Amino acid sequence: MRYGFVGSYGSVAEVVRMAEEAEAHGWDGFFTWDGISIGPMDTWDPWTLLGAVAVRTSSVRLGAMIFPLARRRPWKVAREALTVDHLSGGRLVLPVGLGVTDDGGFGRVAGEAQTLRERAERLDEALAILDLASTGEPFSFKGVHHRVDGLQIAPRPVQRPRVPVWPVVAVGRPRSMARAARWDGAVLQGSGGEPSPQEVATSVAWFRARRDERRAQGEPVPDAFDVVQQGVLPDDRGAAREHAAALAEAGATWWVESRWDPTTATPEALLAAIRQGPPR
Repeated sequence: MRYGFVGSYGSVAEVVRMAEEAEAHGWDGFFTWDGISIGPMDTWDPWTLLGAVAVRTSSVRLGAMIFPLARRRPWKVAREALTVDHLSGGRLVLPVGLGVTDDGGFGRVAGEAQTLRERAERLDEALAILDLASTGEPFSFKGVHHRVDGLQIAPRPVQRPRVPVWPVVAVGRPRSMARAARWDGAVLQGSGGEPSPQEVATSVAWFRARRDERRAQGEPVPDAFDVVQQGVLPDDRGAAREHAAALAEAGATWWVESRWDPTTATPEALLAAIRQGPPR
């Protein structure tokens, strides 16, 4: 099991400091988040922030929980991801999803996808474009929402064949799970909150069977596949280790500590939790 931490609150300087402390205290990943306007919350651009974190760290995985690609231009994301991938020496990962419903970057501006169906369509097209862009060769694409004609994004990413993609998965929903099975991992979400170890094990078995079917049909399937769980571990270190161990036994490969309660997840509290290190 690898462990990541989300810098959910704080100034730009405080979040960069959290990333440095996360690396120094044994965390395997550090994540920001991607929002445009969520109430009065202080919100930072994830790509600018990740660029700063990339040059101030040397080993932790980097990303955002999550990138809602439906409201971003895929070819621009390809360039941004390529840049952070090179700045970090190949440590970027792309957790992706539909995005939260209360982000004003969707609902309070004209021209953005308003339905979940359109967000899903745009997400799938964006992922296809990112995959083609990672070859470093000219490519074309024709979809419902995006068209590309002979575009080239060079150089190639450090990571091959591409920066790893982790789609958010609604546990038990085949369409959502099938999307993740095509890529490099899955961020699991249960209908009632954090999935149980049994739900994780069932999902892992489903992914394994689906990917084996694709291999048998001659489709290219990445060898590695991460199963990511996020939430808040118990304060008691023994209980936290037991909870993480149960998830690891079920097949989870990452725990990402994600604290979103603004009354308790102050920058000072987040930094204190980071300095405790992961519950190994």
